[in-house]
Amino acid sequence: MLIVEQYGWNESWSMTWKEWTNSSKNGPEPSLVPARIIGDFGSKYKIMTAQGELWAELAGKLRGTLEDSGQYPAIGDWVAVAILDGDSRAVIHGVLPRHSLISRKAAGSVPQEQIIAANVDTLFLVSALNADFNVRRMERYLIMAWNSGARPVILLTKADLCPDAEEHILEMERAAPGVAIHAVSAFQDQGREQLLPYIGAGQTVALTGSSGCGKSTLVNWLSSREVQLTQDVREGDSRGRHTTTHRELFILPDGGIIIDTPGMRELQLWEDGGGLERAFGEISALAAECRYSDCRHEREEGCAVLAAVADGTLPEQRLLSYRKTQRELRFQSGKEQKQKQKRKGSTAAAKGSAAKPRDRSWRRQVEEF
Repeated sequence: MLIVEQYGWNESWSMTWKEWTNSSKNGPEPSLVPARIIGDFGSKYKIMTAQGELWAELAGKLRGTLEDSGQYPAIGDWVAVAILDGDSRAVIHGVLPRHSLISRKAAGSVPQEQIIAANVDTLFLVSALNADFNVRRMERYLIMAWNSGARPVILLTKADLCPDAEEHILEMERAAPGVAIHAVSAFQDQGREQLLPYIGAGQTVALTGSSGCGKSTLVNWLSSREVQLTQDVREGDSRGRHTTTHRELFILPDGGIIIDTPGMRELQLWEDGGGLERAFGEISALAAECRYSDCRHEREEGCAVLAAVADGTLPEQRLLSYRKTQRELRFQSGKEQKQKQKRKGSTAAAKGSAAKPRDRSWRRQVEEF
């Protein structure tokens, strides 16, 4: 087996590679070879090629064509590289079309996309069964997961520390209908067999969750060796420290591929590609029975959603959470549109300035004087 095949290269990616290299935009380039990004360290990338592991950086031409952060290569991406200097380093010339993309809004007031991982088959949404357990936070993670194109699976870690784990599982099931939920304990080696269907040969999974929820411990447990540094959580609030500071990809004994990511203090959603409706599927189903097609589920007569809240079928907290997240996504979308228009206007102005001939009349006036 080729090294790249161990990292997920298959017939589907081979076809994608042929289409990408044969396109008129990219053009055939015999010196380019496929590689997968297995480590994202900011300006440098660790990649895996058929020749082995290398360090890579972006080609200047590629960097000049990237308009926003969401277009930059990320952990899990398959890229086209040229190997230089006697096979010791490489230059990235292109990113292959992604099968899935997990992203969030980057911190700060300017709306920018921050990629968490690309080409992931299953996204493990990790929450610890301690004081950090938070159903409302998980609703946000589910929206991100459904938007990504990856399959969400909820992992409730540290089950050995929770005397009422079943109650927490039921609570999470009510907030995530139809999503697989597994309670596991790395310390007691509990629940590994439940995860085997997701980590088979060639399958890529990624972990995301708040700091201290046990992601790095899960990686070590599933890898059957210490590949990631771990730290204890704070006793007062069960919050963790940022043990993982970068994104990295590892091969598991069962042949699967796992991506560990830094913990999140908060999750700001990026765009909504239908994730909101899927995360709140029961509300979407009820909305189809409302009297008015544009019902906002607030005070309208004949609202099936409000009726479900009134008779106890739908918890009021679910509806409140839905409304809050819906408002947030609409506000975020408005900011993104303004940012795009601003960027488009700046680009047009720059092109217009470059095309306009320089006025040298002042020089003629000086020379004539």
